[in-house]
Amino acid sequence: MENKKLGSVALIGGGPAALFMLKEIVNQNLQVENIYIFEKNERLGVGMPYGKYGSCNEHLANVSANEIPELIYDVADYLSRNPTDDFPDYYINGKLNPYQVLPRLLLGNYLENQFHEYIKLALKLKIKVHVLTDTAVTDLLYDRKKENYKITITDDQVYDAEVVVICTGHYWPLTFEGKKKGWYDSPYPPSKFDQRTNFPVAIKGASLTAVDAVKTLSRLNGQYFYDDDKVSYVLNEDSKNFSIHLFSTGGYLPALRFHSESEPYSLSWSMTLDEIYDYKEKNNGFVALDYVFERNFKNPIRHSDPEFYEKIKDMTIEEFVEEMLSLRKELDSFTLFRAEYLEAKKSINRRKSISWKERLAAFSYAMNYPAKHFSAEDMLRLRKVLMPLISVIIASLPQESYKEIIALYEAGVIEHIQVDRDSHVDPHADTGAIYRYVDIQDKKHEHHYQLYVDGTGQQPLEFNDLPFEGLKDQGLISTGYLNFKDPNEGKKYVSEKSLHVKSDSNNSYYMQVKGLSINDYFQALDAFGNATKNLFIMAVPFIGGLNPDYSGLDFCDTASRRIVKFINQ
Repeated sequence: MENKKLGSVALIGGGPAALFMLKEIVNQNLQVENIYIFEKNERLGVGMPYGKYGSCNEHLANVSANEIPELIYDVADYLSRNPTDDFPDYYINGKLNPYQVLPRLLLGNYLENQFHEYIKLALKLKIKVHVLTDTAVTDLLYDRKKENYKITITDDQVYDAEVVVICTGHYWPLTFEGKKKGWYDSPYPPSKFDQRTNFPVAIKGASLTAVDAVKTLSRLNGQYFYDDDKVSYVLNEDSKNFSIHLFSTGGYLPALRFHSESEPYSLSWSMTLDEIYDYKEKNNGFVALDYVFERNFKNPIRHSDPEFYEKIKDMTIEEFVEEMLSLRKELDSFTLFRAEYLEAKKSINRRKSISWKERLAAFSYAMNYPAKHFSAEDMLRLRKVLMPLISVIIASLPQESYKEIIALYEAGVIEHIQVDRDSHVDPHADTGAIYRYVDIQDKKHEHHYQLYVDGTGQQPLEFNDLPFEGLKDQGLISTGYLNFKDPNEGKKYVSEKSLHVKSDSNNSYYMQVKGLSINDYFQALDAFGNATKNLFIMAVPFIGGLNPDYSGLDFCDTASRRIVKFINQ
């Protein structure tokens, strides 16, 4: 882009992604006259997870205060300037434990405050900031003559902007919610659950989103009692038949938080663009997953835990995952859950990390950026082999949540059921859903639940899910894809409908992936594979195919830095 002062930048969405975009605009001194922030709800900075649309008081973040990317001032400073009695267990006598996970509502209050602080800084830089809350963007169109974007909002008003960054955050398309009583496509907002359920309920999934549903529904039907380190649970008299059935294909509950010795994340962990392009030039145009695994997992482990490194140094990715999952496969999920709690508790008490888990989480962050340069073969390996392990480990469930789940288990209220990959859920004729599955004993089941919640978490979305028809009609965005390194490998997958493998006129094979195509600066690519001028995608559900790790605030911080640096060059 030409090095001149921009007329306007529009942030579509006003949650955490927009906050970090504003941070980088200010910190990198981007020359812009106007910033427009369009937020469909009433608050800035909180998005879905950190406000009433994603949380109640009981819902916890999976990050502590010291793990939040740098903003104007940290959580402790924020609380000293804005004391509150709303979170007595986390802000005691004017002090905050920086290693303790935060309630999501408290984190939301902090992020909202920082958003407004950055607006003040932008105003000092003579940037006009236009905040439009309670304002949904309904469409985006590019005006080729004026070389700007037309942004249409709910009442058909139109705004112009030279640069658009889509920061819309979490998005759950509805299937049967609202049409079928007792069917919920997500646990959000938790306020929609307002009645006791004196019957078993089904929750699909067993990780953090499912835990949110467990926290909400269990409080409607009983009470937790806290005695020092011990938590117990008692059902209400009118909910004696309430129970929770968690369903998952892996059969694993989320790993717990442990003490981390290194910084939460670092830009230095990932390959630089120069390194990526140099590697591709020497390796037939692809970055190898095995190379990234060696670079960002094995090599750091060699220094942090030499003994563990000796065990795994010669293992392939497949062998490593099999080794790490072998114990999990042998133990009942709640037995393993208890064992992992004791391991994590020891790590925290001794302030000593569990090296391989810490480095695997770092690898997950680091591989995000070269991932769009993987071959289709390696992306399939990543999805099928590594991601099932990574998704369990990086969940980082807070110890407080563990104690509540174990209390439910000891009260006989919760059960975890491992199902086959062909299991499916259908709406029941009257209410709720029918869960059809085969268990680990190869026995078929078909159960009706009056209440069903999809707790699998944010899934990568498709091209057609994007709500801005103008971008689709003008060909300004396109579906993501990856090429096969070996055409013979691609040919094997053509008949698998779920993979969307196709060939071109040169008899090369490529695989469509979920969501939109983007370049290394998160710039949208058009239908011909060219970068779309001044259009950037930070909405992770819509770039999940090429951006497989959802690292929350870390992702927002890194992506926004890359985008603004590119605009500013």
